[in-house]
Amino acid sequence: MHNIASALFGLIYVSVWTGIAEGRSLGEYGLNGIISYVAFNQASLWVAAFLNNGLGMEQSVRTGQIALDLVKPVHLFYHLMSKEWGQIAYQFVYKFLPIYALYFFVLPLHVPSSVTTYLWTAVALTLAAYISICLNYLIGALALWTTESRWLYWVNYAFSMLLSGFLIPIEWLPSWLAAISEASFYPFLHYVPTRIYLGMETPAALTGSVIWCALFTALCLAVTGIMRRKVEVQGG
Repeated sequence: MHNIASALFGLIYVSVWTGIAEGRSLGEYGLNGIISYVAFNQASLWVAAFLNNGLGMEQSVRTGQIALDLVKPVHLFYHLMSKEWGQIAYQFVYKFLPIYALYFFVLPLHVPSSVTTYLWTAVALTLAAYISICLNYLIGALALWTTESRWLYWVNYAFSMLLSGFLIPIEWLPSWLAAISEASFYPFLHYVPTRIYLGMETPAALTGSVIWCALFTALCLAVTGIMRRKVEVQGG
């Protein structure tokens, strides 16, 4: 059901862009390029966006399980991240690939001719997934003080749809909004991986992804240290 619904949303977006393309060149993308852009972005949602809310920490706080997780001999960030990588691997095989395969047969997709392009696209998606994991870890950590962080998950999701280039390429946004997007980590979730897949960006664009991954890793480790020193579960 998830795959059918996700594929249908992608086809709706493609239909919208097909209508917009009438009488327009769509810049460097062209009609086939923007169709491929939309289709790849829709499939990659299952790798870079659709993760467990807060990596499950909000529920752990409600049940008190978080106190036990923090005293385990394995670092909490590593523990929850490893579980999420398993979920991402599952979604890549059973959601990303089937949706992409459907689009491959029903849409005029751009298909990279170089194995190197596929490899760099895989690296870009992996870095995007890691950034998303870190974001959700920080969102989940907030639940230790508020017991409710679901609102922040949806706020982040809304900003991601707007600033990551998912719905519209960043260069087509209003200049002030594009500047905000380029100053954030959001383009590295969708825009940069998709541009690499389309052959419109070089691997050098992933330098920003690596920098953001390093910054988020340091932040997650620092937040975990604070969590260990002061754990509050349901006010107790």
